[in-house]
Amino acid sequence: MKVLITGTAGFIGFHLAKSLLNDGYNVHGYDGMTDYYDINLKQARHNILLKNHNFVATEGALEDSDKLDYIANKFQPDIIVHLAAQAGVRYSLENPRVYINSNIIGTFNVMEVARKQKVKHLLMASSSSVYGANSKMPFTEIEKTDTQLTIYAATKKANESMAHSYSYLWNIPTTMFRFFTVYGPWGRPDMMLSKCVSAILNNKPIDIYNNGELYRDFTYIDDLIYSIKLLINIIPSNNKKVSKSDSLSPVAPYRVVNIGNSNKIKLLDFIEIIEKNLSKKAIRNYMPMQKEDLPATWADASLLNDITDNIPQTNFKDGINQFINWYYEYYNK
Repeated sequence: MKVLITGTAGFIGFHLAKSLLNDGYNVHGYDGMTDYYDINLKQARHNILLKNHNFVATEGALEDSDKLDYIANKFQPDIIVHLAAQAGVRYSLENPRVYINSNIIGTFNVMEVARKQKVKHLLMASSSSVYGANSKMPFTEIEKTDTQLTIYAATKKANESMAHSYSYLWNIPTTMFRFFTVYGPWGRPDMMLSKCVSAILNNKPIDIYNNGELYRDFTYIDDLIYSIKLLINIIPSNNKKVSKSDSLSPVAPYRVVNIGNSNKIKLLDFIEIIEKNLSKKAIRNYMPMQKEDLPATWADASLLNDITDNIPQTNFKDGINQFINWYYEYYNK
């Protein structure tokens, strides 16, 4: 089986590629190697993948449709997993145009490749941020998502709509993932867990928004990857809903799936476990709510369980411990 993965130098793409390679898949990675965060971390991830002879990497922007087409024509993937995107909710306030270029134009180019290659399954990353101002929790895939609060979230919602139209027009089996606060080893340095660990170890304050009244559904990376791998082989088909809460489209082979731990954790509890693992207290800088933040995210993962007989369940205390062990090793702390 040949899988084209975008974003293999990124956090999630790296872990997925590594796992699929271990399972014997042929993987072609496509990554822009942008400098949004430390390029050395991205290169270190790719260097690990390149040790496997079934992995080939191409460096290129998603906006470069000619290069993307060339690679796809040469590789002829059976499956495409599109994970590359301009990440970061807060950064989208500073530089919104890059989100339009990468997340809208780039994603369109990936969908065009899927259409031309007639892939068996197109799987693409969305985000829990598409739930926006929705207040009913836990979030379910069949509720309306019309109130995105940032350009980042809006581009992800646009990706879902674009993918549905292509699924309908060209009969492309498509699964969209809505990720919920993914964390773990090799995580991005701009993510909350990494920022907290770095700040505590370096005696710097950490900003805690909404005075600590924030809740997140933290999803450990290994759980996420296992769920994606299961979903690769569960190809959406018209009119084959597994339950009343199935998000399967009535007109296209298209489904949206939450991937979360289904366990809302208070941010302060998360920080306390970090402190306990480091045996060091954080310097806490309590701040008001940021307009781009959601006060809480919480996934209803029952659909994921219905179609895969699996649900993420790593306890956040164990996940934090695994991350800190990696952090010490990677950064030689």
